[in-house]
Amino acid sequence: MSFDIFLLVFFVVMLPATMCIHHYFLQRSTKQNIKKYNISAERWASQRKPMLGGAGFMAGFVIAVVVWFFVSDNFGQECEKLHIGIIMSIVLAFVMGLVDDIFNTSPAFKFLMQFAVSLILIYSGVYIDIFDSQYLNYALTIFWIVGLMNSLNMLDNMDSVTNTMCVIVLCGVLVTMFAGTPDIFFTLILLGSLAAMLSFYRYNWHPSKMYMGDNGSQFLGVLLAIMSIRYLWNPAAAQMPNPVYPFLIVYLAFLVPLTDTATVTVNRLMEGKSPFVGDTNHTTHNLSYRGLSDRQVVVVLAVVNLLSAAAAVYFLIVPPQTAWPLWTAGIIGIIVSGLLYANTKIARPKSN
Repeated sequence: MSFDIFLLVFFVVMLPATMCIHHYFLQRSTKQNIKKYNISAERWASQRKPMLGGAGFMAGFVIAVVVWFFVSDNFGQECEKLHIGIIMSIVLAFVMGLVDDIFNTSPAFKFLMQFAVSLILIYSGVYIDIFDSQYLNYALTIFWIVGLMNSLNMLDNMDSVTNTMCVIVLCGVLVTMFAGTPDIFFTLILLGSLAAMLSFYRYNWHPSKMYMGDNGSQFLGVLLAIMSIRYLWNPAAAQMPNPVYPFLIVYLAFLVPLTDTATVTVNRLMEGKSPFVGDTNHTTHNLSYRGLSDRQVVVVLAVVNLLSAAAAVYFLIVPPQTAWPLWTAGIIGIIVSGLLYANTKIARPKSN
């Protein structure tokens, strides 16, 4: 069996398999009354729904790792420090998120665990490599991993929003993978996780039956950090000598999550609030205040991030001969981010 056909069969099989896994966790959560510990925290909808969507993501990842272990000899792979470090970091992030869902841990605990995840990945060789100084590379890597884990956690405030943005980014990464020579390990864990995310729509599309929870957002944060470092940050730095270009590529790929994080952080600080205390003043909520339904909000943001991520992938696969096309895309992205931010200043009801 050829490599491409093997991957296609694996992905097709994983779609119904992970849907069954999500269904199992939904039924188990309902029977055992497994719900969010901190149900009083602010969210767009009730937090009394089961929050084990991340367990389905983790199951897809574990199945992919097991399959890789059995087929790696056939495809010339061996278990190395890189693979062990990635597995450890993703498991740690998932467990940390699950513990937070169950016990409502402190922000300090979550930060320490996210910092530990970053160190594991750096030690394993997964780090951003765009500066001459390794210390700057390591510092940026820690900032990116911790920031992305928190960014996706913040964005998970409305049905299917975070899942959709992550699916778009991972599909873009998949395209960049196959534009070169795919690595069996990274391809399998991406496809296994992506299948679990796609099947999750069955239970997370509005009106949802289940949330991904912190166990899901933390899992996705680490997974996307790993994939973006390997297939966005470093390839952009290798192809384009200007160190600003990798930042523009990543900004375009993650336009909606980064915009939402910046928006809520600035707004909360301006109001004298902690950036880590939830509210209903995200970009998603303010689009809803404009009269869009929850589903329409997801579609609008999906179109925005799809176009910007597609531009990032295009520039990676077909590097521009001059800087102006990438700068033009970056300026357009900044304008879009600015409009989304401006909407949060004019759309929010005064009573809130």
